[in-house]
Amino acid sequence: MTNFKGKTWREKAVEFLGLKRSMVALMSMVILVGLGEKMAERFLPIYLLALGGGFLSVGFLNGMDNLLSALYSFPGGYLSDRLGHKKALLVFNLIALFGYAIVILFPYWPAVFAGAVFFLSWTAISLPAVMGLVSKALPQNKRTMGVSMHSLVRRIPMALGPLVGGALIGIYGEKTGVRMAFMAAFLLGIVSLFVQQVMINDDIPIKGSAEKNPFKLWRFMGADLKRLLVSDILIRYAEQIPYAFVVVWCLKNNTISAFQFGMLTAIEMVVAMLVYIPVAYLADKSTKKPFVLITFFNFTVFPLFLLFSHSFPMMVLAFVIRGLKEFGEPTRKALIMDLAPEDKKAGMFGLYYLVRDVIVSLAAFGGAFLWQVSPAANLLTATGFGLLGTLYFWAFGRDLKSV
Repeated sequence: MTNFKGKTWREKAVEFLGLKRSMVALMSMVILVGLGEKMAERFLPIYLLALGGGFLSVGFLNGMDNLLSALYSFPGGYLSDRLGHKKALLVFNLIALFGYAIVILFPYWPAVFAGAVFFLSWTAISLPAVMGLVSKALPQNKRTMGVSMHSLVRRIPMALGPLVGGALIGIYGEKTGVRMAFMAAFLLGIVSLFVQQVMINDDIPIKGSAEKNPFKLWRFMGADLKRLLVSDILIRYAEQIPYAFVVVWCLKNNTISAFQFGMLTAIEMVVAMLVYIPVAYLADKSTKKPFVLITFFNFTVFPLFLLFSHSFPMMVLAFVIRGLKEFGEPTRKALIMDLAPEDKKAGMFGLYYLVRDVIVSLAAFGGAFLWQVSPAANLLTATGFGLLGTLYFWAFGRDLKSV
């Protein structure tokens, strides 16, 4: 138990929240990169339609996002274990900047896919390095708090970015507004490069910890982590089947503006941010399974609420629920790190996401065809998968303390 006696309130807050130097640098990087990313990426479906792409192109982009996230996760974990998280994050940011440059220079819908190959990779390829940094910087009884602080800070640009992006679209139109958002993303990405290289502590990789063969690494994944993986796959089907079409449902099927959609996203992020710290504190003090179950339930009911949302007030309620789906997400990530081998945490985290997102990418592709049948078919199918995932984890999921 942490002893706060004799410490100033600032020292207590820093220790309670796990705000070491590397963690502060990480959070600064997340804000800078995330703000630029969410200003533009959140409106990519609308941008594709404006450039002449159809609904299938929107579904293809979402499917590609999931597939690339899967394929990049494992190399991201391997490079983090091999190079150390500081050098790995430098490489990952440069890749994203290259993708932004393609979309800025070439305003055609095929170029969006070419650029997306690079900029969509940032979150997926960097997440194992981020989780590895948290594990190295903080003791085990502070990891959920560390992951939660990362998740909380991520929501700041996720809340502000769509507001700025929506405003740019409102002023300059769908084509020019989104391109201007990508220009801002490029500039903020450059600033983040300097921040992370100056402030993040150098780390020496553990010799022999990097495993480049995912099949060999799979042998080190325990049964409890595999059960979490199965339930997570089902839950992500519930999320990804309608994911790309949430903005389409709100802007095209209902009478709200792009700026109002930005407001809905901001509401979602604020709700998520309000629950992160108290849930992290409780999860670090007790078992993690109940918190993960609650978040799985919220993933399940969001598509159902969205289906019956035909006014802005009803959409506010739906997006409050969407915010609550983050209730146990940092806890789930911390549980992955707890269950992973001590010397292969980044690699195992990357393998987990590789397996999960390769399978889940099929849901994103299928979501486009379901949407063409009807929005109801898409949203109700998503709810069904969420129910299966929640029930599976309730019956078979186990906590670290139950091992």
